[in-house]
Amino acid sequence: MESARSLYKNDIDFAALALQSRDFAKHLTPNGQLNFTDPAAVRQLTTTLLEQDFHLKVEIPENRLCPPVPNRCVVPNDGLDLTQLNYILWLQDLIDSSAGGLHDGYDQDRGVVGLDIGTGCIGIYPLLGCATRPRWNFVATDIDSNNIRTSQHNVALNNLESRIRIVDSDPDGPLFPLEKLGCQNLDFTMCNPPFYSSSYELNQSAEQKERDPFSACTGAEVEMVTSGGEVAFVKKMIDESLQLRDRIQWYTSMLGKLSSINVLVETLLKHENHNFAVTEFEQGSKTKRWAVAWSWGDRRPAMNVARGIPGCPKSHLPFPSDYTFTLSPDISIDTATATINAELNSLPWFWCWDQSRSAGTGFAAENVWSRFARRKMKLAGEEGAAKLKVIPAQVALGVRLQIRLVRGQKPDEKEVKILVRWAQGTDTVLFESFCGMVKRKLESK
Repeated sequence: MESARSLYKNDIDFAALALQSRDFAKHLTPNGQLNFTDPAAVRQLTTTLLEQDFHLKVEIPENRLCPPVPNRCVVPNDGLDLTQLNYILWLQDLIDSSAGGLHDGYDQDRGVVGLDIGTGCIGIYPLLGCATRPRWNFVATDIDSNNIRTSQHNVALNNLESRIRIVDSDPDGPLFPLEKLGCQNLDFTMCNPPFYSSSYELNQSAEQKERDPFSACTGAEVEMVTSGGEVAFVKKMIDESLQLRDRIQWYTSMLGKLSSINVLVETLLKHENHNFAVTEFEQGSKTKRWAVAWSWGDRRPAMNVARGIPGCPKSHLPFPSDYTFTLSPDISIDTATATINAELNSLPWFWCWDQSRSAGTGFAAENVWSRFARRKMKLAGEEGAAKLKVIPAQVALGVRLQIRLVRGQKPDEKEVKILVRWAQGTDTVLFESFCGMVKRKLESK
């Protein structure tokens, strides 16, 4: 359901929505507005949107957080808004762009299993994930028995018991209880931890607001408060990930404070993790949320996915995984394609070129392109070794290269642009070395 990405680019037309749903129409004022301070109206809006746009039926308890689905919809707690759909879409991009192998982008045949920590009263993340990706499955946990009961009920309402399991978790136990869940490996974990470290901090935050809440707050304390707040919670996730390592490809969490990103990235760097991603979710013009992800594997996400916080200090962003440059106007795309394809085909590594897309994918077990590597192979009598027919078991560098025409500086002028994306590996020097070789070969023509 890729159409989900464009569902809420514009503000929601409440009058049109009321024509589709009598239950929603009951909550509109005579001038077609919605009273966001009314918890029942907030719940009905979420319920109606989920049914109209995702064909999901949900029942939302009155004493629990009512999550908004889109960006510009509901801000339920004036500081506790949950951008569920944005989080799911970012996860999809994270998984798609770090799939590995020859496939680049959404693979409709790939089965994906995720863990939702603290699924809440609805099970909103698993429901949205399954509604938008037919091959996604979830295990979801919660420490609250009422949340377990109501989220299981919502799963059953949508006949998704075969794809979503709701499991109770021990508040003093691990956050990733893979053995208890019967999971050897997972593709990702997701979490929206309580923001506040105490009831006092929660109340103090509310008192410091310059204006009254935009919308009714219906959350229970178990959903808003945890010892140490969100930073302590995600640090525990990081500690557990140090033991599980790549049994889980991506560990992720949403965050309510930008300052938490800085602390958590510094924690990851202290543990020598350099494969991480950060992003920002904007809730209309009212609220922002952030997210962090990290992997102990070597498959790297696209740069627009991993470096999604404008103005973030470079020290708190992952190494750029894209390298682009434009050739001089006198070099045609046919010349560039023939040159680089011939050069990369001559190397003893795995190289696959897709002529229809003017794009190629390469994987090397070691540096085979530098002058030093070529001299070494020559001395060893390995010069001219055959190209690999399969991707090596141990990949030192994986890249995706694309050549395309772009508009030049003058009218009707077109230039050739080269994009090299770092898809796999841990050695930044190796990636930079490869990019330098490509640039030299093409610019010498």
